[in-house]
Amino acid sequence: MWENKPVLLLVLATVTILVGTVITMVLPFAWVNTDRDRIETVTPYNPLELAGRDVYIREGCNNCHSQTVRPLVTEVLRYGDYSKSGEFAYDQPHLWGSRRMGPDLARIGGKYPDAWHYKHMHEPKSMVPKTNMPAYAFLERNKVDPDETRHKMDVLGFPYTEADIKALQGKTEMDAMVAYLQKLGTGIDWRKQADSAVVGELVNPFRGDRTAAEAGESLYRKHCASCHGQEREGDIGPELTGLAGMDDGDLFEILYNGLPDGGMPAFSNLGATKNWQLVNYLLQED
Repeated sequence: MWENKPVLLLVLATVTILVGTVITMVLPFAWVNTDRDRIETVTPYNPLELAGRDVYIREGCNNCHSQTVRPLVTEVLRYGDYSKSGEFAYDQPHLWGSRRMGPDLARIGGKYPDAWHYKHMHEPKSMVPKTNMPAYAFLERNKVDPDETRHKMDVLGFPYTEADIKALQGKTEMDAMVAYLQKLGTGIDWRKQADSAVVGELVNPFRGDRTAAEAGESLYRKHCASCHGQEREGDIGPELTGLAGMDDGDLFEILYNGLPDGGMPAFSNLGATKNWQLVNYLLQED
């Protein structure tokens, strides 16, 4: 009978939607702000990082890059451990995003050295040739305002010292952006836990295979040359010549799991075959 009464139907529908909204949205947001979900290792942004976050928002970076890794196998394999609610305790506003024109940045901190980010922000195509990301070289000309940043820190209640504010003198928005990017995802120690286990004995299946080495060279040009140089002469990363005497398995593990402390990303997403091809290229006589 209530279906024939439009006013009653409207009221019941509104109540149903409100109850669903409270259960699925309001309560979870309230739970995030309780001590139960706090993560002790997650700390507030320092002044330089906060200034970088504001530049990130101002330039609309969150329109192309999300900052949340969903608990799906494909997401975790590509970006790292899925996001935890407690990681966003100090984000006002959060920048989770729902659209990815570029890769997710929730775990970008520590993946590359500072120099990589400076070159990438200055001229993105120099690091990722097929990217459609615009250049942000102009950030090098804009200085961070220490007084404005102090005010923002006070409003948000983030801890700082006068030395922190004084250290902002002469810093550019590029410095701030890099500092912010290097902060993302570092609140939890997920990299060591995420190392992909290499199953079985590490035996090079392509040793002496010229075709595999040629395939490895193509992979090197695509994934490694931007950091190590087109001829392995070194740039942001060290030179990779003279590796012929290195153990095949040791090199494979470095490529597969990366070097978190050294800012080299893991290439486990390429799979074992392509990593072995890279090994054969890098270990061939110069």
